[in-house]
Amino acid sequence: MVSERLRSLARLARYLPDRVLHGRRRRAATRRLRRLPSPKSVLFICLGNICRSPYAAAVARRLVPAGVRVESAGFIGPGRPSPVEAVTAAGERDIDLTPHRSQSVTPEILQSTDLVVVMDQAQRDRIASAWPALAGRTVLLGDFDPEPIARRAIPDPVEQPLEAFRACYARVERCTRALCGLWDERGAGDAGS
Repeated sequence: MVSERLRSLARLARYLPDRVLHGRRRRAATRRLRRLPSPKSVLFICLGNICRSPYAAAVARRLVPAGVRVESAGFIGPGRPSPVEAVTAAGERDIDLTPHRSQSVTPEILQSTDLVVVMDQAQRDRIASAWPALAGRTVLLGDFDPEPIARRAIPDPVEQPLEAFRACYARVERCTRALCGLWDERGAGDAGS
């Protein structure tokens, strides 16, 4: 019991900076996107491209203006389907992941992408290290969460129960809506000029 309490306190302390800095990071990410030209292509990336990034891409496709290309990719294992729990949780939110097959991040995909959206800081660092030109055009999806957060990263629900996928997809959708809402703001600003 004491060890479980200590682990709980350690987790709380580990993600304290994420909670404290969330508002500042959200404002900074929003400012950075507003300074960039309106993207014509967006790439959502997660580790395996079977749970988080395909769901985020599906949500974004419903929200971005016509003509914006939205894709997803991952760092490992191309050609894999989404797990049953992912398909079920997405289906409950009216998104069909059944036909999805993972694809790997490639230089060709990245070269044709205006905005890269990742799920955690390690993925952002990996993109910035391998493709420095994309560093300023890579953002963390969790930074756009309009609600208070427990942690900055969007945790990977793979190999977890259905409830973990439901919680993950609720947050992914909330963050993706906030991110895509920036296009609405730009459209309103463009219309007035």
